Amino acid sequence: MELAQRLSRISESQTIRMSKLGRELRALGIDIIDLSIGEPDFDTPVHIKEAGKKAIDEGYTHYTPVPGYLDLRQAICQKLKRDNDVDYKPDQIVVSTGAKQSLANVILSIVNPGDEVIIPTPYWVTYSDLASFAQGDIKYLKGSLEQGFKITAAQLEAVITPKTKVFLYSSPCNPSGTVYTKEELAELAEVFKKHPQVIIISDEIYEYINYEGEHASLAQFDFLKDRIVIVNGMSKGYAMTGWRVGYIAAPLEIAKACDKIQSQMTSGTCSIAQRASLEALVSDMKPTKDMVAEFRRRRDYMLSALRQIPGLKVNEPGGAFYLFPDVSAYFGRSNGDDKVANADDFSMYLLNKAHVSTVTGTAFGDPDCIRLSYANSMENLEKAVARIKDALGALK
Repeated sequence: MELAQRLSRISESQTIRMSKLGRELRALGIDIIDLSIGEPDFDTPVHIKEAGKKAIDEGYTHYTPVPGYLDLRQAICQKLKRDNDVDYKPDQIVVSTGAKQSLANVILSIVNPGDEVIIPTPYWVTYSDLASFAQGDIKYLKGSLEQGFKITAAQLEAVITPKTKVFLYSSPCNPSGTVYTKEELAELAEVFKKHPQVIIISDEIYEYINYEGEHASLAQFDFLKDRIVIVNGMSKGYAMTGWRVGYIAAPLEIAKACDKIQSQMTSGTCSIAQRASLEALVSDMKPTKDMVAEFRRRRDYMLSALRQIPGLKVNEPGGAFYLFPDVSAYFGRSNGDDKVANADDFSMYLLNKAHVSTVTGTAFGDPDCIRLSYANSMENLEKAVARIKDALGALK
């Protein structure tokens, strides 16, 4: 059977692959500690779950408007004003089945074959595949550990060309946890001011998991707002990964384009998930704040513990729930027949020898690092660190 050539433009998500490998080993009776997963280990707050149950009882079991229920889109506008001080109207909001679909809608709406898409590294694994799927030409812009995995205005200025169509980034960042300050974004904004053809996609899905203060967005700069697309959703900040609700706030032309694409792909997002999302947006944020406080506690433990392992270089993340250590000091070492030549080997070595599941940094555009999620219990994190230390100590 001959499949479509476009399949060659995308690959299996490495985060999903590592989770699958971990499950396969667990099915064999092996105790795998999963530090590969990109979701909070907390249940959805009770009041949000109750809203979902109530929606069923109230008959929200029919098709929904393609861009989402109007009252949900109004609540998103209110949230954007309340938390981000940016003004949008409901017809500029499109609710989708997860932020991944939101990103896909946007990229397929604006990227033509040959358009340049600038992606700072490290980046979420799906960015490059979506840009490639749209036949864009990707230009990677390296943010090194030494500069906090951030790019500078000078770096950005040096790579933009007349063919540049899109700049795609996240803050807080998956996988590095990097958080851009408003001052740092202001410097980037001055560069974008000179290049009006560039559309900026700002992935803000980890907005609430921020340890450094107020969240900053490029959309806060009025002179850029008409060419910025904010991508956000319910998964991370509200522990609602399985509900699959994401959204964009965008210039009207892009919002209408995304509505058009979505109408032929999936139509409207699940009615019950939308009603639960409405409750989340308008209700008490205490469960989110409690969750973030626990993530901070785990981050601080993992930072301290991993920095005590010789050879690991660990940057302090300002948000999200990941660490992205440089593990290149172990490249070229071996333990019997197990050889570690690169980050891919390193991640597989930890899976098979330490029984700890991580994700290779190659998947995120940085072949010297791996990603570890601390969205797991403190007990499991302590066991995982002990196993990692023992396994790395055996490499010679």
